[in-house]
Amino acid sequence: MRWQGQQLGVDDTAALPGMERMDGLVRSVTTPEFAGMTFHEVLCKSALNRVPGASAMPFDWTVNPYRGCSHACSYCLSPDTLILKADGRQVPLSQIRVGDEIIGTEGGSRDRRYVRTTVRAKWSTRKRLHRVTLADGTEIECSADHRFLTEHGWKHVTDSPVAGRQRPHLTVSNRLQGFGTGAPPSVEAPDPDWRKGYLTGMVRGDATISHKTHDDENRVREIHRFRLALADREALDLAKELLEQIGIVTMVRPVSVPAHRRPMTALHTAKTDDVARLEDYVAIPRTRSREWMAGFLGGIFDAKGSDSGEILRISNANDELLSLAEEAFAAFRFDTVREPSRPGTVSDVRLRGGLASRQRFFDIAHPSITRTLDVCGTTVETSVDVRVVSIEDIGYDIDMIDITTDTEDFVANGVISHNCFARKTHEYLDLDYGADFDSQIVVKVNVADVLRTEVRRGSWAREPVMLGTNTDPYQRAEGRYRLMPDIVGALTDNGTPFSILTKGTLLRRDLPLLAEASKQVKVTLAMSIAVFDDVLQHSIEPGTPSAEARLETVRAATAAGFRVTVFLMPIMPHLTDSIAALDDALARIREAGAARVVYGALHLRPGAKQWFFDWLEREHPHLVSSYLGLYPGVSTTAPKAYRTWLGKRMRPLLRMHRLDGWDEDDHPRGRPQPGLAARTPPASSLGPVRVTGVPASGRPRVAPASEPTLF
Repeated sequence: MRWQGQQLGVDDTAALPGMERMDGLVRSVTTPEFAGMTFHEVLCKSALNRVPGASAMPFDWTVNPYRGCSHACSYCLSPDTLILKADGRQVPLSQIRVGDEIIGTEGGSRDRRYVRTTVRAKWSTRKRLHRVTLADGTEIECSADHRFLTEHGWKHVTDSPVAGRQRPHLTVSNRLQGFGTGAPPSVEAPDPDWRKGYLTGMVRGDATISHKTHDDENRVREIHRFRLALADREALDLAKELLEQIGIVTMVRPVSVPAHRRPMTALHTAKTDDVARLEDYVAIPRTRSREWMAGFLGGIFDAKGSDSGEILRISNANDELLSLAEEAFAAFRFDTVREPSRPGTVSDVRLRGGLASRQRFFDIAHPSITRTLDVCGTTVETSVDVRVVSIEDIGYDIDMIDITTDTEDFVANGVISHNCFARKTHEYLDLDYGADFDSQIVVKVNVADVLRTEVRRGSWAREPVMLGTNTDPYQRAEGRYRLMPDIVGALTDNGTPFSILTKGTLLRRDLPLLAEASKQVKVTLAMSIAVFDDVLQHSIEPGTPSAEARLETVRAATAAGFRVTVFLMPIMPHLTDSIAALDDALARIREAGAARVVYGALHLRPGAKQWFFDWLEREHPHLVSSYLGLYPGVSTTAPKAYRTWLGKRMRPLLRMHRLDGWDEDDHPRGRPQPGLAARTPPASSLGPVRVTGVPASGRPRVAPASEPTLF
């Protein structure tokens, strides 16, 4: 069978030799979301798989919706790339965390709008650096695989590096969608002149300083007062902090306002010296630096500004302050207009230029009131020149980061950027260890329907089922196919208990569903976290979410009511087995709320051992002789003496961190608890983790020791 459907992303020509032997092949699909990857969609004949040698396992049955795993990422953006958060602030990608709310988009090409979206996963690796430069001065550092929204749809940075493959890619004069960032802002909020300018704009824009005399017939007293009343506590708190930095301590009290108005709070002081010091501090300097003018704009905007998401104004009745605002805007090359006013009313200085000018204003002026920064619901319009003027291959690799969001996009350096996805597979069929493993994924698209049929049979005894023993059910491909909710539903409706082992943070998406399922059947969750050192993790597990991202998932699952097990596997001799490394790992696992740890030493699968040693010689050559002693000849398992030594090292650490533990030889450590499934031996019987293959980069893959048959 042959499809001719490139526009639909369907292409059976992507199938490699050997694919025709795959029973039930429906079609082979390539999609822009997974650049360079092919999904082979199959109709499976069975969903439940009996585990070979089940007497040594804590479960007899598995369900594996995928064959292969998309946990090796194409990782797209430089960590310094600015990401637009839901509060309107732009922060470096390196500071984004799983669970953060940021800005994405939804809708068609004509009615696309900015919306809130949640970060579901985050990864990093080293990729070849490319730089995309736009006409407004915006620069974006990314990989060749990254995609941006243009006037002609989504496009990759470059054509596919894979011979014989083509994909839509950027060309000079393509117009990206968004508002850009222009040249990087040259003003930082902590600058002393910025702080002085901010207080000047805030105090002169909205505060009152009064000087009075009071005669009580005994004596005449001078009374000096300062008062600043605002409805937004963010600006009030910042003003209080900046005042304290110059030695002025203020009191805080609520302000009486009509019921229909927003509650207000005031800062005040009546200390003569403080009021005099403040008046001197907020005097308008004759020579005004750029930093002072940026701070002034931020302060007067927090005091008397407004923003509808598309129109930004500064209002005041004082002509001197409005003229000063116009001067400051002009210093940063903003386009403004003074709107006429009626006699006795305030006037406005309005900023022109749409979201591009608005966002640049926030980056320069740093106002503090977050509600004014919100762009949600605003139409995506390109009002600045964000044409591509150059695409450069810089010629070397850097550490890059990618994230996954609910909307499958986000705003990076002011332009709309698509999620990128990982690609890593385990050995299956006759595919090789190189590009095939990085690009060929089998998807059992009917697995939930088949599973429902199988569990309805009278012979099905509702034995515990394990998901995640062979390939990760929450790999990033699950974000596209969404097979797990129906699988969970089929098992729950039938009353079949089940367990999930994953490295994927996409598990968080289904936590509400799993919590509901746990009310009817036993549901157990486990997270695999092998390496807690970021540098080592990037080297040996380049496609997996970071340890911290997975710990955040453990926290979320614990908060949802689950007793989560963490698989601290494999523990690698001389790399992750020091007391300091193990202590740090267990402390972080405990802090995340996990109830139990399963640990085991590194196993090297036959056929992949040489790949691992090649990686070891390149990355840690001083350890090669030691590993040859631990894994001599055809040996695949760490010697018993090492495993015994590891157990003696782990036991006191487990007790200290109050964690239940199981070692690779199925010996319980600490307080016994129920295993991952309903019967013993415990979950550690899944076995240690083994290296199963190494991509062209030379970095080894890690997979569970057991590999039940899938078809």
